[in-house]
Amino acid sequence: MVENAIDAGALRIAIKLAAGGTDLIEVSDDGCGMRPDDMALALERHATSKLPDEAIEAVTTLGFRGEALPSIASVAKLTLESRVRGADGWSRVVDNGAVVSEGPAALPPGTRVRVESLFERVPARRKFLRSARAEFAACVDVIRRLAMSRSDVGFTLEHEGRVALSVQAGQDAPQRVAALTDRALRENSVAVDLAREGVRLGGIAGLPTFNRGVADHQYLFVNGRPVKDRLLAGAVRGAYADMLARDRHAVVALFLELPTEEVDVNVHPAKTEVRFRDPQLVRGMIVSGLRRALEAEGQRSAQRPAESALAAWREEPIVQPDLVYAAPVTAAPPPRAPAMLWERRTGFTAPPPAARAEPAFAPLPATVNHPLGVARGQVAKTYIVAEAEDGLVIVDQHAAHERLVLERMRRAMDGGAVARQALLIPEVVELEETACDRLDARAAELAEFGLELERFGPAAMLVRATPAMLGQGDVKGLVADLADELAAFGEALSLREKLDHVAATMACHGSVRAGRVLSVAEMNALLREMEVTPRSGQCNHGRPTWVKLAHGDIERLFGRK
Repeated sequence: MVENAIDAGALRIAIKLAAGGTDLIEVSDDGCGMRPDDMALALERHATSKLPDEAIEAVTTLGFRGEALPSIASVAKLTLESRVRGADGWSRVVDNGAVVSEGPAALPPGTRVRVESLFERVPARRKFLRSARAEFAACVDVIRRLAMSRSDVGFTLEHEGRVALSVQAGQDAPQRVAALTDRALRENSVAVDLAREGVRLGGIAGLPTFNRGVADHQYLFVNGRPVKDRLLAGAVRGAYADMLARDRHAVVALFLELPTEEVDVNVHPAKTEVRFRDPQLVRGMIVSGLRRALEAEGQRSAQRPAESALAAWREEPIVQPDLVYAAPVTAAPPPRAPAMLWERRTGFTAPPPAARAEPAFAPLPATVNHPLGVARGQVAKTYIVAEAEDGLVIVDQHAAHERLVLERMRRAMDGGAVARQALLIPEVVELEETACDRLDARAAELAEFGLELERFGPAAMLVRATPAMLGQGDVKGLVADLADELAAFGEALSLREKLDHVAATMACHGSVRAGRVLSVAEMNALLREMEVTPRSGQCNHGRPTWVKLAHGDIERLFGRK
């Protein structure tokens, strides 16, 4: 219905919904309108005015099959009203396939389509509809993508009498995309512009540091048509492959323009999938276009070490799956020692600091007693370098601590509940309305983890308490990522799996970040807890938390063997 309005040349399109669209869908536009005979023809199956000849491969309109309106009219009450400029308006009402009335209608130039009681007389179909919230979220996604594709058209979406989305005509593409996704995207993105062999790629791409937990903010358009194509999505992932963690996803809006004969839009009934005559050209353009745009912003490409050196490194498990957790018994550090701060911030019981880079309060510990060795320093404020009895160990401090926090949270859940820390001043987190709906529906489950949320208007959540073990973390980032997790996994997984995903997301936000300087006491405390924590060999997202280079491997790297 909205695609028809765009094809009619509308500059303003207004959509009204009730009960997520199941009770009411109304689309009004100021386009060219239809005459009474055209209206009758539009409600006939396979009748379309958008194909002037048989060249279906040259179609440039969004709609062209002639199936949508008669299909809708067969399972709902459909009222079609339209007026051509300079003529009177006309109305035609079809109730579940039967014409019940038609006659003059008063309305401004354009067209208004009203659909009521969808599937009311087809209970077998209606019972398979999702909840009103889920259907509303799907409607918002459709309107958002169409609004991105046409920044010259103004869109308004109302749900239950309240405006849920509104954008004005005349915005440039970056401004429109930012208005419909995240306003911070405009300041955290780069422009994409590349032309090759008659194909043009434009749009905006978020910086690698501006990412999402799921790939729901990747918008792709081919000749102005919103698509969800695996080839295009795979090309985006390939372009960001060495810039993002595997569990994070880029934010992009890409507009691909190419001759109509080079793409087939008639592959899928929903017209969301396309087929390219030269898919490798298209994929290569997306990858190179994104990489060029990101490199132009001063991003340096990673220098890869020699393959022989990489092959010498190996991952190694450090605990058996049935290992029972037991906190390490260590001597308390002297007063004012850096370890005291670490214990307060992270919950670790720190052993006496020992290293060659700072004064030690106790003798240097023997490496033979510790599988992960003794900390000798920190590299790039991200990696802990430790000396073990049989080699050199490098630990990713964020990935490792992330796993430890998750296992603590799981133990706390098994013991009854997670301790919470009430916020002195509750924090307001602004999100999309559909994201707030998901969080609101899971508020009771989130409270079991110590996160107390309540609705604060249509598009905001109020955070009253957070899990105590997370410390002073990024509350807004935590809530936004939880909303993403619920969008991706909330419907298909069991309660236990859902809780695991929530716990993993919280643990990520409560862990030691890369870029934080750690004392040797803090590094040793982390190593000791890793040695007694199950599954500490990998982080919550499947990446290794540590790697080891054995003495023999080091000697081979230096040509000693």
